Amino acid sequence: MKKVSFTEFGSPDVLQLVDAEEPHPGPGQVRIAVRAAGVNPVDWRIRRGQMQQAHPITLPAGIGQDAAGVVDEIGADVDGVEIGDHVFGEGAETYAEFAVLWAWARMPDGLAFDEAAGYPSVVETALRIIREVGVTSGQTLLVSGAAGGVGSAVLQIARDRGITVIGTAGAANQDYLRGLGAVATTYDEGWAERVRGLGHVDAALDLAGAGVLRELVELTGDPRKVITIADLDPSTGVRFSGTAGSMPDALTGTVDLIGRGKLHIPVEKSYSLADAAAAHVDSEAGHTRGRRVIII
Repeated sequence: MKKVSFTEFGSPDVLQLVDAEEPHPGPGQVRIAVRAAGVNPVDWRIRRGQMQQAHPITLPAGIGQDAAGVVDEIGADVDGVEIGDHVFGEGAETYAEFAVLWAWARMPDGLAFDEAAGYPSVVETALRIIREVGVTSGQTLLVSGAAGGVGSAVLQIARDRGITVIGTAGAANQDYLRGLGAVATTYDEGWAERVRGLGHVDAALDLAGAGVLRELVELTGDPRKVITIADLDPSTGVRFSGTAGSMPDALTGTVDLIGRGKLHIPVEKSYSLADAAAAHVDSEAGHTRGRRVIII
């Protein structure tokens, strides 16, 4: 099969499309013929070598963790899925023609493979950080860097739970945020004062790592009311959320939200396997609206 692999840590140029042996599922796993793979920031952080302390890998290695496709092999002790089922979920080395998943769910009717591939890690992260920051119905949540995949999920999940959201993003994404139910403002000079003018903020999420933690603490009045997934600065007292929760629960939640018409994250751009390096270049540049995926 073809898969994307790298033999050294570094820039997107280290990614190469190679011939590789097909993987096969172990107990509790399924294999899919991959139709699409999600491109996540953790992918390029792994490629850079930034995740070695938390999640060490041995090179050469493949890359990718989210995917959607067609089940073609089923491991031992697996029930409730059949050959030919369309599923999406999390696994290993998903930038490939075949990949093994250890968490999956059947795709809702009408959901395309490219859109499905963009959901697993994004929705898991959104559900986790909303829970960790402790915001509830009737409160106001500030989301810094709200137009990307995680932000798009946070806005829609919060809206479904009766939480008011103020979202910051670039000027080009203001209407996009409003379309997801957020009160939108830009993140350029004076953004914190503009947020103050919009009302009291009960909690805040930093999704972009743009050096705004101190302002978020000032706006909420307490570092315990702020969660970041992108800034490791320990001096602010803000919690960094980097440990994933239950992916099966997240997938169940995703199916429920989609089924009720409460969640839709658009695919901003798709790439071929051979263009994985370009996908990483674009992902690292930020300013994403929705999701980027690799199509097989």
